[in-house]
Amino acid sequence: MSEKTTGSALRAARVEAGIGLREFARRTHWSAAYLSQVERGQRPVNNEIRQAYAEALGTDLDVPTTPIGDPLRIAHEWLLSDPHPVEHMAVGRRVGSSLAEEMERRVVELRRLDDSVGGRTLHPVVRCDLDAARAVVRDGSHSPQVRRRLLRVVGELSQLGGWVYADAGRYRQAQRVYLDGVTAATEAGDRPLAGQLLSTLSYQLANVGDPRNAALLARTALRGAATDAPPVVRALLGERVAWAAAKAGDGEAARRALDLVDDDYDSRRSGDDEPDWTYWLNRDEIDVMRARSAVELGDAATAEALLSPVMARFPAERQREAALYRSWLAEAYARNGQVAAARETLDDVRTDAADLGSARLEHRVHEVENILNEIRD
Repeated sequence: MSEKTTGSALRAARVEAGIGLREFARRTHWSAAYLSQVERGQRPVNNEIRQAYAEALGTDLDVPTTPIGDPLRIAHEWLLSDPHPVEHMAVGRRVGSSLAEEMERRVVELRRLDDSVGGRTLHPVVRCDLDAARAVVRDGSHSPQVRRRLLRVVGELSQLGGWVYADAGRYRQAQRVYLDGVTAATEAGDRPLAGQLLSTLSYQLANVGDPRNAALLARTALRGAATDAPPVVRALLGERVAWAAAKAGDGEAARRALDLVDDDYDSRRSGDDEPDWTYWLNRDEIDVMRARSAVELGDAATAEALLSPVMARFPAERQREAALYRSWLAEAYARNGQVAAARETLDDVRTDAADLGSARLEHRVHEVENILNEIRD
């Protein structure tokens, strides 16, 4: 298929969707003039353009796309590979440390926004920032040091992008973004970040895929990142190992992983260089993961004992996470035979779910409702 024909196909799909060029441009980081040139075959149609059209139009376009890839194969290739050297780019506008710093601040802002905004609302915003960051890396001219920082931004935005895509229920796109981020993090020489990306993907696979593959991916991510990672990163990645094991029904592996999480978290020191993406991990979060794993493994009493005090003091501004965690408390109540408490707690979760735009939260409400219906029946 020629570039001109592909551009025409993109235009036809946009017109059929009833979206004007300027409105479409508003939904992406490209200008209307640039997209017009793409649609007329005067600019190349790369994978980012194809994906942007597919996502903005909410449809699968009849144009070539890059395969998502096999997460386990990519993870093992990453584990066995040597870091790629970061080379100076000699084309495009010169990009300095000030822009890199601005983009790094933006990632932090978006990450905090994810505490309270659901994936359906946030994923278009993160997508635009990620597209812009990729363009800066691709088209700019940078020193090796600045390029590493920019690649790290792409990796961190990919992790956040995959997370919010999954929260919106767009799992295939989430997987694609996670794996693209592994490439960027590896090129930047940031093995902990690459491990974080693979580990977060393992969390998704544990929830909506094969938990056994998720467990293997989570262990690979932890093994590959552990050498260069501070204790808090090892603790975070260890949580994903525990969760995948619990979802796979392997109670012994889950408990062993959670014990290691405790050990790693307790070994933190004030001078550790901890990445910002670990900011949310604390003792309460570790107790929540232990409680959720207990629910999966049939120990509802332990789950209730752990979750009740945590939820009583959980930060109000983290509304979505609080609602998610209360859904496991509702499930623990239900499995302990406290049906009234379970229904009351689930009603609160359902109220939050109506406002937050989180497919993950809506799925949890449905799961717990089914459990309560089975008890009633």
